[in-house]
Amino acid sequence: MSAKNSAISLFRQELRAAHELLEATLGDVTREQVQWLPPGIANPLGATCAHIVVSEDGTVNGLLRGGFPLFASAWADKTGLSELPPMPDPKAPGFPNWSAWGRRVKVDRAALKKYAQAVYTSSDEYLATLTDEDLSRPVSLSALGLGESTVGYILINGLLMNAFSHAGEIACLKGLQARRGYPV
Repeated sequence: MSAKNSAISLFRQELRAAHELLEATLGDVTREQVQWLPPGIANPLGATCAHIVVSEDGTVNGLLRGGFPLFASAWADKTGLSELPPMPDPKAPGFPNWSAWGRRVKVDRAALKKYAQAVYTSSDEYLATLTDEDLSRPVSLSALGLGESTVGYILINGLLMNAFSHAGEIACLKGLQARRGYPV
């Protein structure tokens, strides 16, 4: 690891670890478990996984790269989702409500896994282009009602924390179905 980009190198390593934990946690899920509708208002684990991957794709390829997310370009209609979640609306700043979507979306885990691998690769390729100085670059989060932030904040909170925290949620959803949550 070069001292010049040690923060980026560390972040790439941590994001790979988050992806590995998520995929290992999902490794033995069945079609029924992916779609199982938990009691209350929690989303099924398939929708939770989709949230992680679609959010990362939109954040990296849309917001940070300024291009089109894979779900709207090379992977359109191949994500494994019966429908995409609601997207942010610049006319109504704030996070879109994914609750109703999460409880109705149908998830093809095999297709979602292929899409996820493409997202993970794309994210790592993007991160490899950054320097530690890029972490302080300002980024507008006005469409989400959050004002201005930085690339570093978005990477840590929008990608890394999102992936790790929702992997825990998926482990819990597996446990509620009498299955081991995290891998051994």
